Amino acid sequence: MKKLLLPLLLFFIFLQNAFAEQLPVYSLGYDSNRNAMQDGRDAIKLASATQRRILIEVGGDWCKWCHVLDRFLNNNAEIKKQLHQTFVVLKVNVSDENDNREFLKVFPRVLGYPHIFVTESNGKLLLSKDISQFFVNGEYSGKRFKAFFKQFRKKA
Repeated sequence: MKKLLLPLLLFFIFLQNAFAEQLPVYSLGYDSNRNAMQDGRDAIKLASATQRRILIEVGGDWCKWCHVLDRFLNNNAEIKKQLHQTFVVLKVNVSDENDNREFLKVFPRVLGYPHIFVTESNGKLLLSKDISQFFVNGEYSGKRFKAFFKQFRKKA
């Protein structure tokens, strides 16, 4: 049994890493050095080409709840996979080094982090939401994420 477990574990780690490598850099983390305007244009191109909407996640490396969300997604491969199948994810840094004010000025005011915006593939705003809706009993709910993905998945 132990001989079988190790190869399976290594296989799943490989799959997760291979999947992460396919994601654009702007989907992987917050970076105060990135140009959110250019990343936004690139996300629109990718979303249009792949028939997905865009999920803009606003936060930063300083944000405890952003790390909690990342941990949840990294520990729930199926939820993470559905997220990236449904959306092109664009992480936008907000920090003292770069508040991305120019990029964010077209969106409703953000009151807490992480905050999400959902747009059509052309950038038209559909939703502005604090992610507390995904919390149940102090932790993120896979069931609520799946319902959210279903709501925003484009029809084939």
